[in-house]
Amino acid sequence: MSYQTLLIEKSDGVGILTLNRPQKKNAMNPQLHEDMTAALEELRYDDGVRVLIITGAGDTFCAGMDLKEVFYELQDQPARYDRIIRLATEWRGRTLRYYPKPTIAMVNGYCFGGAFSIVEGCDLATAADNATFGLSEINFKGFPGGSVSKTLANLFRPRDALFYGMTGRRFDGKTAANIGFVNLAFPAAQLREETVKIAREIAGKDPSALRTTKEAYRFSLEMTWEASMNFTNAKEEELQHRQRVGWKQEGVGDFVKGKFKPGLEGHETIGRSHTPKRGRLGHEARVKASALAHEVVDQLTDSTAPEEEQQKRKRKLIHGPREFRDVRQDQHREAPGSKGKR
Repeated sequence: MSYQTLLIEKSDGVGILTLNRPQKKNAMNPQLHEDMTAALEELRYDDGVRVLIITGAGDTFCAGMDLKEVFYELQDQPARYDRIIRLATEWRGRTLRYYPKPTIAMVNGYCFGGAFSIVEGCDLATAADNATFGLSEINFKGFPGGSVSKTLANLFRPRDALFYGMTGRRFDGKTAANIGFVNLAFPAAQLREETVKIAREIAGKDPSALRTTKEAYRFSLEMTWEASMNFTNAKEEELQHRQRVGWKQEGVGDFVKGKFKPGLEGHETIGRSHTPKRGRLGHEARVKASALAHEVVDQLTDSTAPEEEQQKRKRKLIHGPREFRDVRQDQHREAPGSKGKR
């Protein structure tokens, strides 16, 4: 599907959504808000896109709201104005924030006013060293309204939020990284390459685990400690259901088998040929693997055991438990064409 104000590229699980009004510095007019609402809905269900990057055409990320087309021309059209403002608030404030796929704002140039909400709505953000950020509302007798004030409250330190909000001063990409508005700043010539590299790294992770990581973080911000614990326990069960073969069986199980080291590499580094298919694993073997994975988790979190017992557990984890050798034997015996011999 094509859009009047957007461009979409897809490659290796990464989608790049570009605001395409370079002659207007990619300012957000009514058409762009309608296009973004539709495009985000389309990409949500596109299996070819596992991570989404949002950027701008030309030398600008986004100059904020199109003051003329939104605030001036719609002042005598209250119904149309209300609809556009609702769309503008929804896609930046809710759709991006709770999007099921990881999102990255790639700030390639000017970023003003309402564009701050795009950056904050995305999970991660990168910027060119020489990108220019600014809250210009104070300069036309306004203030950072709509979702922008909430953006400042969520991501900026109080002193920084009020300083830039009240002075209207601009700051560059390096400063944006220093104050935590973006994750990283790169030379402009390297920005796209480095951002896509990050996106591809994330795209290689388990999509259900990525979605749950986002949801656990976003919703826990609004919860008490007790509510958050109950929520994440429920999300753990949901993650097992989404993955079909859960993280304890594959993730922890493959760690116990010595296939990878979680602190140094991701589960996706394991060759596909080494990952057993669920259909080849018998019921009894699955039960053994699941029980042992739970046992390992309990062992890793139990620091009250006697020293001798802890050392025994360490040796068991390093050299591989006998139960998993039994599981591998079960797999071999149950594989089609197997005669029960190795």
